[in-house]
Amino acid sequence: MGKSEVEEAEDAQDKILQAMRSRKMRGNASYLAFTATPKNSTLEKFGQRQEDGSYKPFHLYSMKQAIEEGFILDVLANYTTYKSYYEIEKSIADNPEFDTKKAQKKLRAYVERSQQTIDIKAEIMLEHFVPHVVNTKKLKGKGKGMVVTQNIEAAIRYYKAIRRILEEQGNPFKVAIAFSGTKEVDGIEYTEADINGFAESDTKDMFDTDEYRLLVVANKYLTGFDQPKLCAMYVDKKLASVLCVQALSRLNRSAPKLGKKTEDLFILDFFNSVEDIQSAFDPFYTATSLSQATDINVLHELKDEMDDVGVYEWYEVEDFVTRYFKNEDAQTLSPIIDIAAARFDHELDLEAEAKVDFKIKAKQFVKIYGQMASIMPYEMVSWEKLFWFLKFLIPKLKVEDPDADAIDELLDSVDLSSYGLQRVKLNHSIKLSDQEAELDPQNPNPRGVHGGEKETDPLDEIIRTFNERWFQGWSATPEEQKVKFVNIAESIRNHPDFESKYKNNPDPHNRDLAFEKMLKEIMLQRRKDELELYKLFAGDSAFKASWTQSMQRMVGR
Repeated sequence: MGKSEVEEAEDAQDKILQAMRSRKMRGNASYLAFTATPKNSTLEKFGQRQEDGSYKPFHLYSMKQAIEEGFILDVLANYTTYKSYYEIEKSIADNPEFDTKKAQKKLRAYVERSQQTIDIKAEIMLEHFVPHVVNTKKLKGKGKGMVVTQNIEAAIRYYKAIRRILEEQGNPFKVAIAFSGTKEVDGIEYTEADINGFAESDTKDMFDTDEYRLLVVANKYLTGFDQPKLCAMYVDKKLASVLCVQALSRLNRSAPKLGKKTEDLFILDFFNSVEDIQSAFDPFYTATSLSQATDINVLHELKDEMDDVGVYEWYEVEDFVTRYFKNEDAQTLSPIIDIAAARFDHELDLEAEAKVDFKIKAKQFVKIYGQMASIMPYEMVSWEKLFWFLKFLIPKLKVEDPDADAIDELLDSVDLSSYGLQRVKLNHSIKLSDQEAELDPQNPNPRGVHGGEKETDPLDEIIRTFNERWFQGWSATPEEQKVKFVNIAESIRNHPDFESKYKNNPDPHNRDLAFEKMLKEIMLQRRKDELELYKLFAGDSAFKASWTQSMQRMVGR
């Protein structure tokens, strides 16, 4: 005779309780965490609770002290930032309406991932890296650089742009790329191994050789990657909080055998301002504490609100968890999850926002309970059961953006007409505060979709607003810019060398040299009429590179 159903249920309950207790931090054991970037959850779990309810680290060896003692280098000592200027124009006659906020965000992403803008930035990166790191033989000729990009697609485009420029320069060194999985770009599937020509597991060792000097990354190698030869970083990615500190700290490794000093470090940032970087580093420069414990009552609220939606029935949660802790096969577990997923997808007729709201709350519940379960002063079996059920349900909750097709239509309705860069800070030393930092606990309020009416604008208005935001700083209006573009492009086409030395020249390197020479001649001829433009062209290498690229696209080949 087998066990009765009652005995089996009691057996499963015991296993759940055992799982909960095994996660608890024992009072008779010491738990140590080592980190340079303590988050609020880390401080709450491993810090020492003070009489006022705050949490402080058991011991502190601060970033400030480590820099002063030469254990690590100050990565913020030589920080250079660039600001982008774009102008887009409408390429259709109609004037449809779009969600304004989403449209502005999408338009910037569209500009930043454009091959045109990536080519310009890649050129500026190499204009610094080759003469200032490679040719000056930084770190006894072994200095290396890292290019940090928005995503895998951008990393692949940057890799191609850098490879093309290096080929034109006679391949003075090699560049490698690092990313996980497979990515399709322009209809072609890429993997890290395919692009590099060696196994993914060999990337770290190959980059350590003298042959490879640049590594292009998106997220991989931004944390935990130890390469003391890194001395330059080129950033084209939003960095904030802990990720910002961890990513830029790839450069902070000291290397006495290579004579590595703070003066050898250089960061060029196309995306973040000096103020952004300062606010990310300040909390971790001296001492970091937590103001108070997390209010775990939010878990009650999250559970109640999710229960009310009706995506799952509680007997299904009980059934799933019982089977899960009995180690039943996935074939018996999946159908239970699939029933809840089907309700979420179509049976409940949930609006798109309701779906997003439920998924956000489910993720928040799993995150907070997962972090707090080991230090909670009591046990809540219902939370434990819902935690395991949601962990399996969340990956099956498919949420689609109802405006996705409209936003795709937006991108088909605009063109990038001009792009430029202006250096804002050069070799700036970012000073951090000596004050101790205090973090707040996790948000005690349930998260969800923000309500309110969507703000929509006609396409013309979206483009005008976008250009006002990103094309400011040049005294010429967008219309005046267009006129200058057109006139100078026409002068290049009429240049006596245009046909023979540029348009019909099969050698790409000589063709580019000829174009640069023609453009320089024409800019000199027009300097009296266009003095401000000529000063930008002659005095700012970033503007010159941008202007040259744009002109080449204007005249075509």
